[in-house]
Amino acid sequence: MTSRKKAVFFGELLMRLATKRHERFVQAEELTVGYTGAEANAAVSLVNFGMDAHVVSSVPDNEIGQACVNWIRRFGVNTDYVKRGGRRLGTFYLETGASQRPSKVIYDRAGSSITELQVGEIDWDTVFQGKDWFHFCGTAPALGENVAEVVKEGCERAKEHGLTVSCDLNYRKTLWPPDRAGRVMTGLMEFVDVLIANEEHSRELFGITRRCQEPSTKKVPDTFFWDEDVARQLCARFGLRCGAITRRQGDSASDTVWSAVLCDGTSCYRGKEYRIHVVDRVGGGDAFSGALIYGLLSGMAPQETVDFAVAASCLKHSVHGDFNLVSLDEVRALMAGDAAGRVQR
Repeated sequence: MTSRKKAVFFGELLMRLATKRHERFVQAEELTVGYTGAEANAAVSLVNFGMDAHVVSSVPDNEIGQACVNWIRRFGVNTDYVKRGGRRLGTFYLETGASQRPSKVIYDRAGSSITELQVGEIDWDTVFQGKDWFHFCGTAPALGENVAEVVKEGCERAKEHGLTVSCDLNYRKTLWPPDRAGRVMTGLMEFVDVLIANEEHSRELFGITRRCQEPSTKKVPDTFFWDEDVARQLCARFGLRCGAITRRQGDSASDTVWSAVLCDGTSCYRGKEYRIHVVDRVGGGDAFSGALIYGLLSGMAPQETVDFAVAASCLKHSVHGDFNLVSLDEVRALMAGDAAGRVQR
């Protein structure tokens, strides 16, 4: 039986306002309210699989901030380290696409509570007491130089306490330009043990490009080969314990093919490919992160870890909202080949 491990997740908590029935922003007369955050999304996955997750963040000291905390807490995530303060809760608006029309996200995050955090405000020594893992995403340092310094402070304290540190690169061009993102994230990589990224973001931020096989082979390498190469380069450049590259392919907003590779610096492991009819793809990458953390924390072998993470994030695409509300048994059933989706009675 897996011992109950404990992980800490630092990042912004947000309100999600989404159109219904695939409506466009310009025609919608009502929006559905939910609360989210890349790190909180991953934390919920970890709780669903039987581990403890603690979120560190800041929300305004008003009813909206409390509603956000209540939402996160109802799914079992510990919110004891969520500070109260600042002017507002960050928001994002979601227009869910369909067929050949892509989904669209509009951020309204300027001046949110977390952007007012300063170095020294979080008691990291208390936060990390008895914990095993620290996770953050690239969207946190994107919110301002002071937040980037808070992330760095958290990473430094985490390493002092002997925690494993993971990062989802999670680059968002609407939050910061690639040159600044690359500079800041490169500086944080010295603390990171496990990096989750994709080929595009690795190229844009770190200049890591996929390489072809030797010309003598006269073969065009498949996408898995390219992803393995990028993962190996990330591990070599930053001295990672392991690097994961996710890959999404598809013909439309409604259908996609999802998989990933995991590299431990020496060997690479390919996850199974899943063809998915999408219900809600937002949070799919966070579901992968949460499941990957679970696999590594619970001592799964590398192949099982990437298979587990890909299967878990595949199932997330069938769930409305940002949280991956699936169980350990459901993920294992999909890994074992039960993909028929038949009614369970």
